Amino acid sequence: MQELKETIEAIWDNRELLKEEKSQAAIREVLDHLDLGELRVAEPTTDGWKVNDWVKKAVVLYFPIQKMETIELGPFEFHDKIPLKTDYASKGVRVVPHAIARHGSFLEKGVIMMPSYVNIGAWVGSGG
Repeated sequence: MQELKETIEAIWDNRELLKEEKSQAAIREVLDHLDLGELRVAEPTTDGWKVNDWVKKAVVLYFPIQKMETIELGPFEFHDKIPLKTDYASKGVRVVPHAIARHGSFLEKGVIMMPSYVNIGAWVGSGG
């Protein structure tokens, strides 16, 4: 993770690196770790909360490397840079209509999403 952190910090300091495939792959790797709950933008500690700035930077850097796409789901259409989460059943998450979560957010098993929006970088626990 240290190498990934250093790569993100280097990209943050030199945006020209965003053009490189290696840089884009590193940013996407951070987002995949967020999506799986293996990283957090902010995490609880015994003294409160710790913000992982480098992870937050990766989220911000994700936007310029993504292209706008139209996402069609039945009668609904979205035009965005971030794909939506899918495969909720295998994740053990209940999602009622009008609830949406973006890739790069984490939903703990047992979460019930009522009409809501879960943004990239969010961590939602089941409360159980």
